Amino acid sequence: MAWRIPKMKTITGITETALYTGDLPRAVHFYGTILGLKSLTGDARFHAFSVADRHVLLLFLKGTSLTPTRLPGGVVPPHDGTGPVHIGFSVAPGTLEEWEAHLQMHAVGIEGRVTWERGGESIYFRDPDGHLLEMLTPGVWAIF
Repeated sequence: MAWRIPKMKTITGITETALYTGDLPRAVHFYGTILGLKSLTGDARFHAFSVADRHVLLLFLKGTSLTPTRLPGGVVPPHDGTGPVHIGFSVAPGTLEEWEAHLQMHAVGIEGRVTWERGGESIYFRDPDGHLLEMLTPGVWAIF
């Protein structure tokens, strides 16, 4: 008897990315004011930003999501994270110099620069919690 393996459904994207912060107001200021992300909603334990009107960046105050969150529509299971993580933000070609100048104006140091084999470029810097952020132009990946 042959077993049939059902065809997998296709994942269509990553909608949410979460970072955990020790100081939510400071992180909200950084992502909203310095990086210019549009605020969607928030409270004392989290804040949500729109990234290019296609993705959501969630900032959680460390430790506040360790218990289930009960909402009118259901329950969000516990989650949390520690240590610095990495997020790459896509930007238009030719804008990295402007981004560097903007970040330096806000005392955000550039930690690294890479010109990739496919022609894309990246700059690396950190948010106030030490997360490694990247601005990257098309040509970094075969799909971007």
